[in-house]
Amino acid sequence: MNKPLIIGIAGGSASGKTTVAEKIYDSLRSKSSTIIIRHDDYYKDQSHMPMEERVLTNYDHPFSLDNGLLIEHLKLLLENKAINKPIYDFKEHTRSQDCEIIEPVEIIILEGILVLEDKGLRELMDIKLYVDTEHDIRFIRRLLRDMNERGRSLDSVVTQYETTVRPMHMQFVEPSKRFADLIIPDGGENMVAVDLLVTKINSTISE
Repeated sequence: MNKPLIIGIAGGSASGKTTVAEKIYDSLRSKSSTIIIRHDDYYKDQSHMPMEERVLTNYDHPFSLDNGLLIEHLKLLLENKAINKPIYDFKEHTRSQDCEIIEPVEIIILEGILVLEDKGLRELMDIKLYVDTEHDIRFIRRLLRDMNERGRSLDSVVTQYETTVRPMHMQFVEPSKRFADLIIPDGGENMVAVDLLVTKINSTISE
């Protein structure tokens, strides 16, 4: 197997980056072995901490992520070696005791709000994307998602957004789009950009 192609997809919370990742995945998987790796699964293990400390974790800050392990795993995949990918348990605020075996594939889609913030990760990527969506649209999406799907209260969602999500976005996520090869407006609704990307990826693989 040739060296895998790594596609990094970043963007703010609820920007549509997951939708873009899934649409690219759906368009490629019939022709090439493809997998999505979510940055979220590489949050640091907190099993050594009491629960009252775990719940205070700022998941929007780069320090919350174990990029060293992710880089190690990506390098193994680039060598066509399998990895044991961690699985993060958000209810327990730490890593699950289970893991997922990832076999070598042709295309790796790496998705997360901070995947372009880390230089070591960027250096492993062949294509770097940033999904750019207006702040108010992202906030409304996040509000509806957290209340309807995660049982959060209105006050808790607004407080988290004001205290961590927006400040971390402005400090770390938004500046990282300068590293993108392509900025995609309007997330998964931008099918022109997705189709162009899939065509480019297929062309790269063929070469």
